[in-house]
Amino acid sequence: MITTLPFPAQRAARGFQALSDETRLELVRKLASREHCVCELTDALDASQSRLSFHLKTLRVAGIVDARREGRWMYYSLNSEVLGMMAEFLNSAVARAAELEGQTGCCG
Repeated sequence: MITTLPFPAQRAARGFQALSDETRLELVRKLASREHCVCELTDALDASQSRLSFHLKTLRVAGIVDARREGRWMYYSLNSEVLGMMAEFLNSAVARAAELEGQTGCCG
């Protein structure tokens, strides 16, 4: 039986911090449909290439976005493995909160 290790809180924090910007959330939404060239993203988000490059780098460092070069263009896609682990992290918190619903804390 294969078991997955829990997604470390530190790694989750980097991912959620990277998603705490409207532009980066829009990039993730756009990339959810398919891989995009940076020139397509600049048109779709009506933003300069330098601005999007900064945001894409932030998402890459967090592991949320993968990049590949083809000629002089960069193509970006979502890293579904990391996003899936982030979703599992949140889902486990939601499940635990539902289990504890209605229980009082130590001071109640």
